[in-house]
Amino acid sequence: MRFEIMRLDDVDGTPVDTTVVDAASVKQIVQQAAAIGQRLWIRPADSSAS
Repeated sequence: MRFEIMRLDDVDGTPVDTTVVDAASVKQIVQQAAAIGQRLWIRPADSSAS
């Protein structure tokens, strides 16, 4: 399964960066974001997303 991860702006919460990763990569990305206090929005990716 693939997930779309959006990095959110610290001020207004708008998406500033988007990436699609496999399930195995989600944990690492979340841990890195938590270490620096970055906000993320994670959702299942459409099958057409890459």
